Amino acid sequence: MRQITLHLFLLVSSLCFAQETDLQLKNTSDTILNPKRTLRVSDPFDGVKMMQKLFPGNLYHLADKNTFISWKCKSCKPAPFLDVNGTEGDQLFPYTEGVATRLLANIDYKDSKGNQFKIIAFNHSVHDEDGLQTGRFSGGLLGVAKFAKNGNFWEMKSFQPAVAAFGAFARCPTPKLVEIGEDQYALSLIHANGGAGAPYNGYFYLIAGFDGKYQPLMEVDNYSLTNSISSDWSSSYTVITDNNKKFFRDFKIVTKGSYKKAKGTEDDFEVDLPAELTEMAKTKKSFNFEIERRYAFKGKFYKMIDKPIVKFSNIK
Repeated sequence: MRQITLHLFLLVSSLCFAQETDLQLKNTSDTILNPKRTLRVSDPFDGVKMMQKLFPGNLYHLADKNTFISWKCKSCKPAPFLDVNGTEGDQLFPYTEGVATRLLANIDYKDSKGNQFKIIAFNHSVHDEDGLQTGRFSGGLLGVAKFAKNGNFWEMKSFQPAVAAFGAFARCPTPKLVEIGEDQYALSLIHANGGAGAPYNGYFYLIAGFDGKYQPLMEVDNYSLTNSISSDWSSSYTVITDNNKKFFRDFKIVTKGSYKKAKGTEDDFEVDLPAELTEMAKTKKSFNFEIERRYAFKGKFYKMIDKPIVKFSNIK
């Protein structure tokens, strides 16, 4: 009886394991990557269902809220997309091994006239048979679709299957909406990565429509520092509205934190400092600081203007 029960347990366990791991790729047409695609669906708007209409693969719901669409496009010609990690080069998308697409954000907003919009952001990673996302220095490839409400329907106004890759372990950080001009909106996110056990350096990115496509228009380094036992800092941004700019308004970014010279132990790494702090760190062991920087849109990209304002305190 025990042997029969054991065999039954092993059989059920193996079946459950197979259901969890036997993920199938569904071949799709290369038309799904056409940025001029049209899509019109009735209200209510469901982000996952909408993503499945954009990428009609196999939908899986695994444990720990691991929901994704598994698909492959045999007729698609992979194109290079920037991975801001910069360690493994550009990502070639769609991936020849197959793609796993996950919903990152479902963002609602209204313009000054009361028109309703939705932006869905999604994350692409290389298909994994176990539904995993791997690769410390491999970013999650961000894609974006924008919808406008027309009566009881939502109509897709813009679609960009892939923009650029951010984050670690093939997971793009969740983007947030930011108004950068009169009825002009962009997405912001903080990309952070670092070696195993080492500090994580954070970068601020602003992604907006320009020249007919979504693209990174601002990169701010040293935006945050985490996972360090000797130093840490974080930043916040403000969109400047008092300079009469209708679009692409200026940004003020304030970074606050503390620095303490590392002891050089196994768990205490020396950190890469913002340029404004390097001279002080040469002669002092620790201090608190605040850095205020201002960025303006210049031609095709945001650049720092004026001289940063730096304040020090608690110097030792």
